[in-house]
Amino acid sequence: MAAGLFSHRVSDLCLGKPALRSLPVAATVGDALSALRSSEDSFLSVWSCDHRSKAAAAAASHEGGEGGECRCVGKLCMVDVICYLSSEDSLSSPSEALKAPVSALLPKIPGQVVHVEPSSRLVEAIDLILQGAQNLVVPIQTRSTRRKQHQKLSSSTGPITVHKGEEFCWLTQEDVIRFLLNSIGIFSPIPARTIDTLGLITTEVLAVDYHSPASAALEAISRSLVEQTSVAVVDVEGVLIGEISPSTLACCEETVAAAVATLSCGDLMSYIDCGGPPENLVRVVERE
Repeated sequence: MAAGLFSHRVSDLCLGKPALRSLPVAATVGDALSALRSSEDSFLSVWSCDHRSKAAAAAASHEGGEGGECRCVGKLCMVDVICYLSSEDSLSSPSEALKAPVSALLPKIPGQVVHVEPSSRLVEAIDLILQGAQNLVVPIQTRSTRRKQHQKLSSSTGPITVHKGEEFCWLTQEDVIRFLLNSIGIFSPIPARTIDTLGLITTEVLAVDYHSPASAALEAISRSLVEQTSVAVVDVEGVLIGEISPSTLACCEETVAAAVATLSCGDLMSYIDCGGPPENLVRVVERE
């Protein structure tokens, strides 16, 4: 098994991966919201460099130029925006909340996003994931003509994909697991073991009461996004009724923040259902 893992490189997992769409850390929450609305990706990367202006782009693409180091410092999705806009401070002044720096949306947990080289071994990537990394940022090979096309298509305020003449993709925990499952033969006799004996089941569950205010669940929702899990919605006896899933919230619009501020956890669960919010709950939110 070890020999099989040592033979693979990170670049083996990058084939066909799209270039990261990104925002500079100097962007605002409003910029992030606009970018997420227009992007087909659920997540956007946030970078320490800013190439949105022509001057910055020229400095960054100039060989040997003093453009500063380009590093991905985090990732964000619509759930981050919704949780931020649902806070008391944001609700009291929505316009000011949208002007806040995008860094306000990033979790204050170091090591979630890590840069690695394409030549890094797969086992090294697995070690980083076991240490808490959720996204591995990897340079990808692209033609110069394609990079120039991307630079032209990127608006002055929208997400970009090129940083100092390079494009990047990222690998998630799911990418690594999917790759390993495709090579499951090297893990024999692991396939014969139960999920329980592999230690894949956790008893540490994020849960909220069905009748509690949805606003009281914001911390749990933010934590579930970081931990890549869901928030269980239970009754007074602890029986599972449903869940509030970050992946479902990520497909919603920022207007869900009003529902979070108004509804109970149980009603919010129904409001964000893929079938669309019930009319009676829509009226409740609109009245508020």
